[in-house]
Amino acid sequence: MYYAYILKSLKDNRYYYGSCEDIEKRLETHNNGLVKSTKGRRPFILHYKETFANRSDAFKREQFFKTIEGYRFLKEQGII
Repeated sequence: MYYAYILKSLKDNRYYYGSCEDIEKRLETHNNGLVKSTKGRRPFILHYKETFANRSDAFKREQFFKTIEGYRFLKEQGII
């Protein structure tokens, strides 16, 4: 299984959008400071996730979350 996910920084209350295969390991990687773009915003919690059968669909959903339409969708659904 693959995931599109949203992390929330407990430091600045901002969100990070991503996709991966092992969501627990990926959250740990973020919280251990091993991801350059999020290192200064730790710690993170898993705020939201969606499950997909393949990497391509999970990545497409991540990219959607990063668009204006995706932002509107997430706001309308009360996710962010």
